[in-house]
Amino acid sequence: MHESILNKSVEYIKGVGEEKAKVLQSTFGIKTYFDLLNHFPYRYVDRSIISKTVEAPLEQEVQLKGEIVSLKEVQYGAGKKRLVGVFKDEFGVIELVWFRITKWLITSIPINAQVVIYGKLTSFNGKLSISHPEIELYSSFATKNTGFSSLYSLTDKTSKKGVNNRWYQKVYINLFDEIYNLIPENLSEQIIRENQLISRKEALKNIHLPENIQALNQAKKRLKFEEIFFFQLQMGLKKQNRIAQNKGNPFLNVGYFFNEFYSNHIPFELTNAQKRVVREIRIDMKKNIQMNRLLQGDVGSGKTMVALLSMLIAIDNGFQACLMAPTEILAQQHFNSIQELILPLGIPVELLTGSTSQAKRNEIHSGLMEGNLKILVGTHALLEDVVQFEKLGLAIIDEQHRFGVAQRAKLWKKNSIPPHILVMTATPIPRTLAMSFYSDLDLSVIDELPKGRKQVKTIHIYEDKRYEIIRFIRQQIEKGTQVYIVYPLIEESETLDYKNLMDGFEYIASEFPAPEYQISIVHGKMKPREKEAEMNKFSTGKSHIMVATTVIEVGVNVPNASIMVIENSERFGLSQLHQLRGRVGRGSEQSYCILVTKMELSKEAKKRIKTMCETNDGFKISEVDMEIRGPGNILGTQQSGQIDFKLTDLVEDKQLVYLAKRTINELLLGDSNLNHQQNQMIKNYFVEYYKSDMKWMKIS
Repeated sequence: MHESILNKSVEYIKGVGEEKAKVLQSTFGIKTYFDLLNHFPYRYVDRSIISKTVEAPLEQEVQLKGEIVSLKEVQYGAGKKRLVGVFKDEFGVIELVWFRITKWLITSIPINAQVVIYGKLTSFNGKLSISHPEIELYSSFATKNTGFSSLYSLTDKTSKKGVNNRWYQKVYINLFDEIYNLIPENLSEQIIRENQLISRKEALKNIHLPENIQALNQAKKRLKFEEIFFFQLQMGLKKQNRIAQNKGNPFLNVGYFFNEFYSNHIPFELTNAQKRVVREIRIDMKKNIQMNRLLQGDVGSGKTMVALLSMLIAIDNGFQACLMAPTEILAQQHFNSIQELILPLGIPVELLTGSTSQAKRNEIHSGLMEGNLKILVGTHALLEDVVQFEKLGLAIIDEQHRFGVAQRAKLWKKNSIPPHILVMTATPIPRTLAMSFYSDLDLSVIDELPKGRKQVKTIHIYEDKRYEIIRFIRQQIEKGTQVYIVYPLIEESETLDYKNLMDGFEYIASEFPAPEYQISIVHGKMKPREKEAEMNKFSTGKSHIMVATTVIEVGVNVPNASIMVIENSERFGLSQLHQLRGRVGRGSEQSYCILVTKMELSKEAKKRIKTMCETNDGFKISEVDMEIRGPGNILGTQQSGQIDFKLTDLVEDKQLVYLAKRTINELLLGDSNLNHQQNQMIKNYFVEYYKSDMKWMKIS
């Protein structure tokens, strides 16, 4: 049976009709049978359980057995009425309330009869109440199968139109009566058997109308696997297509520049993780296929050194390299590091940002075109059409989630054969998320910090103990170290945050008066040159304290700074807190991160602060971050919404992610175009529901 049966309008399902179909479409975007099948419940309740009024939990859906002993209309507001009923069981009384009164409603509510009511129990003015409860005669309730019941998202609009949980149950019964045996399979028999899955039609029926907890769990496993499977298939085919279509320049030589630098000019011993990653990149760049590799490493793990060694391989093969960073500060930092490291090699390197003068730009442009300029570091200014290379062989993108997909793609067009691509991030990504989101990329991980680094000690202090922080800062400055004090900057409250920053600056200035103490300040309202001057003052040791917004989250490297104070740290996400902590601990001295918070903290804020105090492991932190925030925005706003799973939780379901990933690898290895007969249902489903998102893909 073809999928087309699932494309019928929901209005043709018994019990829906034209009016309710319009409500479903306008509220939930449900147009077809397929949409309704994939409109999953958000929770399940055991309808065999009947609570007592005295034991029923507040703010939860409850089921009670008793009698409605009275019903009356009550005036409230200007000309408004509500219907109020009194429900009793042998243990207590609950008020029932309806805000939209109709003649049908009044006549349909049974008085002084044994009923079962169901709804969310709340407390108002000291009285227990349920608004718009579901009501059923007990005699009717007792004769039915009262096992698991599915709960769906409801609104006032849907409830007024009769679209409630009881209605959903009846409609799904009617839907499966009509199409159960017509629901097509979308996985091969082999995949179903090897992964111990139930059929698609069983899964869809039991996700909506579960017979018991075992049936529900089997349905969830099958549908979660399917969800991950087709997402992974999309990524796998994308990668396969890239390899087939995007030829790359093979870098066969490891020559003078790489060997000379590696043997004589690296200022410290590489970690084993750095050596492993350089080997992975080296193997990639030897092929005549474009490298597309993600390099993830914790704060301070040495990604810049790996990037530079990769650039030297490109230069040894007669090509140029570029590194693009999201901010001027970070670009400047990369430029300074690279320029200092390769000075003995005499390789030309330049910096291109929005602040670069026109005369300097002209010099850079001609140097690139003539091939004399070998390494260019910069911001998105690198993407301008006027920036043309003679032979661009490697493009490195730092903090790549801060650039849009279209922006990144511009770099590919800077050479007739696309350059090898290395994207870097200092935000450690949970393996389950990386396997899903980045399965079209090859993944390298630097999971080791340089030798001799001391762990940063993280301390939580409430704001009423700020005097202790001041005393500690004085002691540390006397020892010759420097201090960051960071204030949050949230776009929605920028004016208030700026005031907090300036108030904070005045407070710090009063506690650390000039000329004995020098204080720098950096914030987003300053001009680039002003920022640079203040940063320079701090990095050269001329100021003791840097008061700043999160503009210093990335790209500031001052080994002498050993204290990071984060004010209102409950307002920061875990990833941001970890990035800020990474600004200290870069020298040989013991470093400290002090998290200052208000006295009252939310449950999530407590978990974030506790996690920061317990571990410095960025990968553990990223797992907790994903538990708190979900995967949608773990990589920043540019990526939010990219993973739109309805059922799958990438933390809880990581074993299914591994299972689906392995299954996809085996599938594409044996049948790269899904042409085998046993894979036709996979291909048909994929083309029908996914191919519109992949216009660039050619599936024969």
